[in-house]
Amino acid sequence: MLEKNNRKAGFPIDPVYLERWSARSFRPEAMPEEDLLTMFEAARWAQSASNHQPWRFSYALRDSAEWDKYLGFLIDSNRAWSQNASAIVVVVSKNHTMPTDGSEPKYNRTHDFDTGAATQAFTLQASRLGYIAHPMAGIHIDLIQEGLGISSELYTVECMIAVGRLAPREELPEKYQPREIQSQRKPLAEIVFKGEFKS
Repeated sequence: MLEKNNRKAGFPIDPVYLERWSARSFRPEAMPEEDLLTMFEAARWAQSASNHQPWRFSYALRDSAEWDKYLGFLIDSNRAWSQNASAIVVVVSKNHTMPTDGSEPKYNRTHDFDTGAATQAFTLQASRLGYIAHPMAGIHIDLIQEGLGISSELYTVECMIAVGRLAPREELPEKYQPREIQSQRKPLAEIVFKGEFKS
């Protein structure tokens, strides 16, 4: 039985799955760009239907000219703690495939599923490097599309990710401190069904 970070696995899994968590308390410091690129390299090797690799990432590093612009893509409650991160990443998926035979683009039913797999690879690699990578759904999609010139017909803005080193939770605004714990998960019996399906 593996136990880490106040989490307990019922079966023998790699410790990285228990070590990874979406903390909010970051040290307000720069990070080496090479570390972030290593996370993108892990994402690059994620599985995807027919190897279409629909994921796309756009990022800004702390103290860069683009930093405030990317922070502006977040809703206020996420910006309040993400402003201390070392990097902010926008995750986008390409909605259609581009056939090589010149035929019309086809809708890719698994574009966001595949991009989720790449995002998971990114966050696990971040954990391996000693970073926190916190995906966020609380974003201004219209501002991202406008600010980065992203076509809503061709691409879906999926989420954003704050990346940085963990800081003590006491450094968070007080209202976020109680939530700064490693969350638990539903038991397998509620999510896995042999030979049947239960809603």
